[in-house]
Amino acid sequence: MIAVITGDIINSQNTDAELWLQKLKTLLGGWSKTPENWEVYRGDEFQYKCSVDDVFWKVISIKSLIKTFENLDVRIAIGIGDEVFTSEKITESNGTAYVNSGRLLNDLKTEGRTLAIKTPNESIDKDLNILFKWTSLDFDNWSAVSAEIIQILAHEPHLNQEQAAQKLNISQSSVSQRLKRANYDLILETDKYFRKKIAQL
Repeated sequence: MIAVITGDIINSQNTDAELWLQKLKTLLGGWSKTPENWEVYRGDEFQYKCSVDDVFWKVISIKSLIKTFENLDVRIAIGIGDEVFTSEKITESNGTAYVNSGRLLNDLKTEGRTLAIKTPNESIDKDLNILFKWTSLDFDNWSAVSAEIIQILAHEPHLNQEQAAQKLNISQSSVSQRLKRANYDLILETDKYFRKKIAQL
């Protein structure tokens, strides 16, 4: 099984794409090659393929990057499944992971939600999507500074608070406060639960 993330940027038409597009491409490009494993298309939509184990932190990293820009947000649909056809371009590859992710993004737009998952197991989907509804209430309201600290730790999880403070040129106590406001401990717990549920597939 693989994971496919399909997403689109919310409010992209009201923001200069040069501000966020290159940073998104740099993030995705640091993980794998384009266009085999990721691609940005239609101006503000993107697709990315990764392992199932990595997908939650990839989502957190993408979400926090986009939330560092005022008035921007991102919708993310996670599709878990197989890959029956691999093309030179991810947008031309196929399998249940792609179908689940693409259809789910359309559902998210209709329902006004920003994060959901579709796997081969409806029971697991139900559990994880209830969790994602709650966590999205928090993620969607990250301030730019909260998103910034999450982005750093999602990219470099080995950093301690003092090292993160040095990167941001702020005090360690400020890092601690930002992590509390962003509910970082809850993100870590959610990741553990996510991995436990996905392991049941």
